[in-house]
Amino acid sequence: MPNLRILWSFVRPHRRTLVLGLVLGLFVTATTLASPMATKWVLDALDESRSIAPAVAVLAGLLVVGSAVQSFQWIMLGSMGEQVVRDARSSMVRRLLRLRLGDLTGRSSGELVTRVTSDTVLIREAAASSLTRLVNGAVGLVGALALMAFLDWVLFAVTVGSLAVVTLLVAVLMPRMAKAQAAAQESVGRLGAALDGALRAIRTVKSARAEERESLRIEAEADESARHSIRAVRIEAVVWTITMAGVQLAILLILAIGAYRVESGALSVSSLIAFLLYAFQLLEPATELATVVTQLQSGIAAASRIAQLNELDLEGPDPRAKAAVPSQVYAHTDTAAAIAFHDVTARYAPDAQPALDGVSFDVPRVGHTAIVGPSGAGKTTVFSLMLEFLHPEAGHLSLGGRPAYLWPLHESRRRIAYVEQDTPLVPGTLADNLRYLRPAAGDDELWEALRAVRLDERAKTFPDGLATVLADTTVSGGERQRIALARAFVADPEILLLDEATAQLDGLTEAAVQTFIRERSAHAAVVTIAHRLSTVVEADRIVVLERGRLRATGTHRELLATDTLYRDMVTALRVTTTLGDVSRETPSHAAAVSGRAPAVSEG
Repeated sequence: MPNLRILWSFVRPHRRTLVLGLVLGLFVTATTLASPMATKWVLDALDESRSIAPAVAVLAGLLVVGSAVQSFQWIMLGSMGEQVVRDARSSMVRRLLRLRLGDLTGRSSGELVTRVTSDTVLIREAAASSLTRLVNGAVGLVGALALMAFLDWVLFAVTVGSLAVVTLLVAVLMPRMAKAQAAAQESVGRLGAALDGALRAIRTVKSARAEERESLRIEAEADESARHSIRAVRIEAVVWTITMAGVQLAILLILAIGAYRVESGALSVSSLIAFLLYAFQLLEPATELATVVTQLQSGIAAASRIAQLNELDLEGPDPRAKAAVPSQVYAHTDTAAAIAFHDVTARYAPDAQPALDGVSFDVPRVGHTAIVGPSGAGKTTVFSLMLEFLHPEAGHLSLGGRPAYLWPLHESRRRIAYVEQDTPLVPGTLADNLRYLRPAAGDDELWEALRAVRLDERAKTFPDGLATVLADTTVSGGERQRIALARAFVADPEILLLDEATAQLDGLTEAAVQTFIRERSAHAAVVTIAHRLSTVVEADRIVVLERGRLRATGTHRELLATDTLYRDMVTALRVTTTLGDVSRETPSHAAAVSGRAPAVSEG
């Protein structure tokens, strides 16, 4: 029942169209049911030497009108079915993009895409045409049986007995077919996930000479899907065979018993012929019902997969926002900070170790703050909290002197531009990517941003300049990173978050980015997660994290003098230091301090 309710939720907005389609379908069924009686009229007129013209005219009229109405019904319901698919896909996409980040990152994108594309097609058949066909088939079956009962009770009893046996056998097989179809759809989802993962890592796959292994792994999922689908097809074939054989057996019995009754004078020939026509008509509603049940089973299986997405939590504000009391809320705010952490503890799962544990620090409204620490120290968690991908378990963040949970989510994120380490591009043109955070930006601003990251000359070589679709152009990893930086430049945010933004850049471009960071931090807050020395030494303030705790804060020179972990990290970058001062700098260190391109690698 819950899955049927999901099916109905997609149909409900189109219920008027569905009702009209149902009425038209009933009219078509009525014309079909009237045809055998009109045929009996013709036969009786011939037997009594009367004119058959009126009966033939009625038959012709039923054919023409019934065909025209059926054609209109098919077009109307077909259009409704496509609209149902569109609505279902729109609903799922909107929900997927608004799910909590943790729920999304824990699932394969390929498997989610399969639900939006493949499952919704099954929903279309189940939610649109199948409902109408189910009612039409049932009415056609009941109507034919009622008229058969009117013609002859004995033959009617034979027909009902045959159909009862068929119905019982089909009912036994239906659950097995539903289970097989559900398993097949799950396998299709895993197939999509496996293929998506292989294509995303195609360079690793090829460099490891693993094409054959990946092909076999993906083909194994395809084989599994085919195995379940073949099982469903076999069950479906048995259902169809039983249905057709049952109706044909009923026709043979009707013919044999009917001939005996005609010979005995208990039944007229015209009545037997009309009865046989109704028996043949049973084939259509019987097969229609078998088809509809099959489609409904597939649709229910798809609906159950859609229901799994509906059970996931949507992204929302910190739950404490509803219970906030102004006098309590503003007691610990820091109006001088762009973002401030106040004794923040956060974890990704209720039973997991804290990713951050009692962390407090602030990010000034102007200046460059670098966050450093070993792997697993909590650097990414800091950014996740700033962007409200994750909410604190204890403590709170303040944004511009106001608790973050009091800001509407879209408003707090509007003030922040985020450049990811992996720097994915959004589908569309170069201009679409650059305007992603600020759609109203003009072309001159886009070119200025490209110049700031030294990508303007490369962009001029693109086939259509700013209008070039990036999917049709080869863009390197470093160029993708510079496009993401240019996007942030166009946005002109109050707070700029950079997750190792210079990781894939050459020395010359890195120097340009460092210049961009210096200029940006002169009038806004820039926060970087940094592993490269050139990013760290120029920061106005450095926050050192270790195992989810705040270890130290200060400038580069202050931390060299006071913090052994930071000094060890700098030493790992091949910089020889003495306590409190730098006795010898590598060329890369000197370049980072001066803003010039480094002459050697930082290691």
